[in-house]
Amino acid sequence: MSRTFVSLGCMFAALSVAAGAFGAHSLKAIISPDMLAVFETAARYQMYHALALLIVGSILKYPPERSIRVAGWCFVAGIVLFSGSLYVIALTATRWVGAITPLGGAAFLAGWIALAWNLWKKG
Repeated sequence: MSRTFVSLGCMFAALSVAAGAFGAHSLKAIISPDMLAVFETAARYQMYHALALLIVGSILKYPPERSIRVAGWCFVAGIVLFSGSLYVIALTATRWVGAITPLGGAAFLAGWIALAWNLWKKG
């Protein structure tokens, strides 16, 4: 399981770098500054949580606990729902997809809470 989260973290981090470069070099002439800011937010939060997945994968090398696995899957869901919906909004101006974004934010929060809970229990 630790290899899964580390691999996903690396993949999401690489995609975040690619998205950031795409946004900085290709999208400026195509989308409005407001939508470019939305795209950049998606890439930034994707990177934050890709790094969180690397942390989760590292922690799982020790006796794996359910709350750490839950945290990892919450981060994956958050990246897909939060960042994914923001990418769709920025690139297509399909605003109704914004209803999905808070679900991704909630998944991020749940992941951080699950991770904190696990570390608190060990304290």
